[in-house]
Amino acid sequence: MSVGDDMAMRWPDGRRAAVAVTFDLDAESVMLALDPSLADRPSLMSHQRYGPTTGVPRLLRVLEEADVRATFFVPGDSAERHPDTVRAIVGAGHEIGHHGHLHESLVGVSESDERRFLEAGLDALDRVAGVRPNGYRAPWWETSPRTLDLLAEYGFAYDSSLFERDVPYPVRTDAGPIVEIPVSWALDDWEKYAFWPGVTGSGVIEPPAFVMENWWEEVLAYEAEGACCVLTMHPFLSGRPARARALARLLARIKERGGIWVATLGEIAEHVKGVSDVG
Repeated sequence: MSVGDDMAMRWPDGRRAAVAVTFDLDAESVMLALDPSLADRPSLMSHQRYGPTTGVPRLLRVLEEADVRATFFVPGDSAERHPDTVRAIVGAGHEIGHHGHLHESLVGVSESDERRFLEAGLDALDRVAGVRPNGYRAPWWETSPRTLDLLAEYGFAYDSSLFERDVPYPVRTDAGPIVEIPVSWALDDWEKYAFWPGVTGSGVIEPPAFVMENWWEEVLAYEAEGACCVLTMHPFLSGRPARARALARLLARIKERGGIWVATLGEIAEHVKGVSDVG
């Protein structure tokens, strides 16, 4: 596997930068991957179900009003537990990406297990929503040394799990090219909002206005660099009322900026392929 040469990113229509709005529909899967016995904690499971049952419908309204298409990364388990939610996302015109099956960590797993996770997630998304995703995001943003090669082998166009650049870039693998669209913990709502006693979070839950002002500062910096800003959210967190309203205000500010291309990750990956020599 090798990384393509650095390139001065050119965005469509002379835009200065790109912003992608992405959501990870983890629901129960992220907790069950941590510890299957957590299934016996109904309150915690209901906290996670808030995403598909209440958060997603609210966020779909926010996205429709903002005229923004988003990318939703969906574990196979979430699709199987909440098929109507996934179909609603597809029906609203948003992109679906692969996010494992039970949000499995890839750290230390065998190649056969990693293939099994990929295939189980693909099968679930196909059965539930008739979708064959072009993009992938590793659970926990933790890839294995073979992940990009496997993704290329399975026909994925892009991954969004790595961190070392501010712009997308092509990667050459033995199975063919794939585009990497980098992410940042600073642009993830988990660190801002997630808390369950003894399970996750510090207990400090940030006010939505503070989070959005912080992200606005990030967007402006990415714009100044001509870079690609990937917002990562979880419907069980950012789908809460005040947080969704704050997100709506942030999207309005981004759209009003004029020089920023707001696109799905699939659209960004297709653009990168078009301006690079890897295709």
